[in-house]
Amino acid sequence: MTDALYFTDEPEACELLARDPFALLVGFAIDQQVPVQKAFAGPLTLKRRVGTLDPAKLAATDLEQAFREKPAIHRFPGAMAGRVRELAAVVADEYGGDASRIWREAADSADLRRRLEALPGFGKMKVAGIAAVLARRFGVDQAEPLAPSHPCLGDVDSPQALADYQAAKRAHKAALRQHD
Repeated sequence: MTDALYFTDEPEACELLARDPFALLVGFAIDQQVPVQKAFAGPLTLKRRVGTLDPAKLAATDLEQAFREKPAIHRFPGAMAGRVRELAAVVADEYGGDASRIWREAADSADLRRRLEALPGFGKMKVAGIAAVLARRFGVDQAEPLAPSHPCLGDVDSPQALADYQAAKRAHKAALRQHD
């Protein structure tokens, strides 16, 4: 178990990600086309602006203004506000507002994959990423078979590990571009 996930530069945000399963889902939901640090600081910023991360309350709230307020939570505030609201509705309606039930109550790895893929905006890459975090940072056994074998966010256990991960990711992308 961990008391912080070092996916952003703000210690309070890192602690929130480790403590609140819904915050972790929100971070993954908005982790696209922005730096990892920006995406995973988003849940704390949203909580500060709206006053809660309670899924039922967020599902009933227009989140667009909170996402647009400067500095914007995401470069696509309208789309991401809608995605987070949809995610909140799924967690509220299907899991009684307890995001951890998604993995705690999964019968096996296949069930966990099905549950994660049913979340708004969670495709194969996000499922693999969150599975790695669940397996390697929280000891969720049924998540390990879904996690990738290559380095990913699940391997990040410190600010330095995040920097190393991002440097390796940039190098990998650069190598891929050279082969195009």
